[in-house]
Amino acid sequence: QVQLVESGGGLVQAGGSLRLTCTTSGNIISIIAINTMGWYRQAPGKQRELVATIASGGTTNYADSVKGRFTISRDNAKKTVYLQMNSLKSEDTAVYYCNADGPRVYWGQGTQVTVSS
Repeated sequence: QVQLVESGGGLVQAGGSLRLTCTTSGNIISIIAINTMGWYRQAPGKQRELVATIASGGTTNYADSVKGRFTISRDNAKKTVYLQMNSLKSEDTAVYYCNADGPRVYWGQGTQVTVSS
């Protein structure tokens, strides 16, 4: 089993920045088997949506709404993934979830990001 723990969420004014971190723990064999890690978000009354993903080789994928503002990165040795969020907008307000994809799919509990206008 693998546990994902997000941190770094909070309240920020529009135009500000936040950095989210997702750390992994648990069965080392399961952790090694993780390939793609990423961030998803869910705003009130909306479905969960992809924000950004990064494969173990470094290939990244972003939602159009965050391109040029958000940057995803990872530390493969630590199986940690980061999301640098700049130029935040009120529409970025959501619960942000970390995701790890391997033989199984794992989710974190989420961290709240609130952007005030």
